[in-house]
Amino acid sequence: MSRFMDLLRPNRFAASLTDVDVEDLRNKGFESVILDLDNTVLPWKDSVVPKPVVEWVEWAKSKGLKLCIVSNTHNPKRLIKIADDLGISCVHRALKPGRGGFEKALRTLDCDPERTVVVGDQIFTDVLGGNLAGMYTILVKPMHRREFVGTRLSRLFEYLILQLIARQSRPGTNSETTQSQTQDTK
Repeated sequence: MSRFMDLLRPNRFAASLTDVDVEDLRNKGFESVILDLDNTVLPWKDSVVPKPVVEWVEWAKSKGLKLCIVSNTHNPKRLIKIADDLGISCVHRALKPGRGGFEKALRTLDCDPERTVVVGDQIFTDVLGGNLAGMYTILVKPMHRREFVGTRLSRLFEYLILQLIARQSRPGTNSETTQSQTQDTK
């Protein structure tokens, strides 16, 4: 069970994508960031990226980070438009947590997994997939409560996993928290 829990444990928690410090990532040697789409970059089914996220993406690009959105979406036109608007690459129908979508993103970004961060709002797709692919993972809170019905069901199991992680966490474990000035991470 311990190995399985390690695969579900993010390296870091953050309130939102915009709370992830780009300069800290660069200082730690990361060169690329794989982003989840729905409820990480923008609310589920929306097509307009919030201004703070656009600014975060621009900040990341200005610091030399290469970005790619990796999504399980079945609406590639929406994903491609959002990625184009942000000036970054994307992988659709990634079948997360499978490694294929992450590996395709790595080839697109021309980067090694050890130098890549995955940021997403779901344990069973983003964190598990990123950990399986050997990447550094950051779990963010979902941007909005509106979600795909399957995601809502998996949130029940995520809640249990997060409770187990919280019980097991102690100083020196592999999870860090980045707390927002404006948003509670609980």
